[in-house]
Amino acid sequence: MAVEIPALIKPSRLRSRGGLLGECLAEFLGTFVLISFGCGVVAMAVAALPGSGRAATPTTIFLAAGDWLLITFGWAFAVVFGVYVAGGVSGAHLNPAVTLAMAVRRGFAWAKVLPFWFSQVAGAFVGAALVYLVYHDAISAYDHAVPGPKVNGHTNATFSIFATFPAAYFHGGIWGPLIDQIVGTAFLLMLIAAVVDLRNQAVKANLAPLIVGFAVAAIGMSYGANAGYAINPARDFGPRLFTYSAGWQSLAFPGSVSGVFSAYWWIPIVGPLIGGTIGILVYDLFIGDVLVVRAEMAELPEPGRTRPVKEVDEEEY
Repeated sequence: MAVEIPALIKPSRLRSRGGLLGECLAEFLGTFVLISFGCGVVAMAVAALPGSGRAATPTTIFLAAGDWLLITFGWAFAVVFGVYVAGGVSGAHLNPAVTLAMAVRRGFAWAKVLPFWFSQVAGAFVGAALVYLVYHDAISAYDHAVPGPKVNGHTNATFSIFATFPAAYFHGGIWGPLIDQIVGTAFLLMLIAAVVDLRNQAVKANLAPLIVGFAVAAIGMSYGANAGYAINPARDFGPRLFTYSAGWQSLAFPGSVSGVFSAYWWIPIVGPLIGGTIGILVYDLFIGDVLVVRAEMAELPEPGRTRPVKEVDEEEY
């Protein structure tokens, strides 16, 4: 139901927000929502549910696949509502990899790239701070209960609430996690491009954010365990900055756990930026360009046919 809502601030004082400033504010708030719900669901799984007596022990996490599904769907909903919040103003990139891909292939102004990136990282930082404010007691209880290696009293498990790290089976190698981030983000941008392409099977009734959320859930279910499926430099870097300032220190920067991985912080930044560009290029090469040519030819053959069916005029015989 549409309702006319008066502005909180006089329109004459809002004109400065009509351009890039307003778009950056939208990116900030949308990314803030994304991280608040995304990192919030991980805090539930890692610290709050065990610490509140709703798990087998105060330190029991990821006992079954359902725990992972909680996180994948939590992040999916985080994306959905972040996009709904910011989409009408900025297009809701909420991800530097999306911003870069749109600049490379969709005419997004290069002059806006850095301001968007800054807004996204800032929103992610503040979102992580909110999660820490809400779950500080649960995080402290978990870190106190776990006997394992700690940095300044914090564990890698509670660090995982905010940022990502690679699985132990990579043995500290770079290429496995880097390829994982490239592949995951390539799929993300490929699917986003398909969803928003009006020449393709366009999503109707403003359901595009929901479908993009499903895409994030699918990537998490299929490729999440390798390196936490950051697939978004701001999603990892902003909370990583916060955790460094909040006491996780070397777990955040340079992103090291003795004997497991070291200097990991740059991989969730570089991998998604590469992967996002590859993903949108692949979509345009295989699908986008074909749709452009068909539109120019104004000939749309039936699905599965190689060329239009020609109608035969009986008068020709």
